[in-house]
Amino acid sequence: MRIKILVLAIAAWCVSCSTLESTTFIDPGKSFELGKNEHAAFSVNVENKGKSPIEIYHAPIDGGKHSSEMVAVGGKTKIKVDPNTALIFKNANPDTATVSLRVHGDLGLSMQYAK
Repeated sequence: MRIKILVLAIAAWCVSCSTLESTTFIDPGKSFELGKNEHAAFSVNVENKGKSPIEIYHAPIDGGKHSSEMVAVGGKTKIKVDPNTALIFKNANPDTATVSLRVHGDLGLSMQYAK
């Protein structure tokens, strides 16, 4: 019985460690790049808490861009990201963007801002 409880406790701890929560601010005319490095698949729950829509798209680290979507103010979306693919949050607006992120899966992701 003790072993079963221990296994359940360890499993619950491992699951809780595979989630990252963040509120990210993106300056006007800039982008936030999540996962522009080698990594396994991950998913992100996104909520736009800013004053303007924000564009999100996939960018494989070996080049290209696909699956672009706009997230309206107050909008929410869940995005699944393939291995070795970055998720780019582009703020083409005059206001600072605010996005709430909840990342699941591989958390060994690079995070950086770009023009």
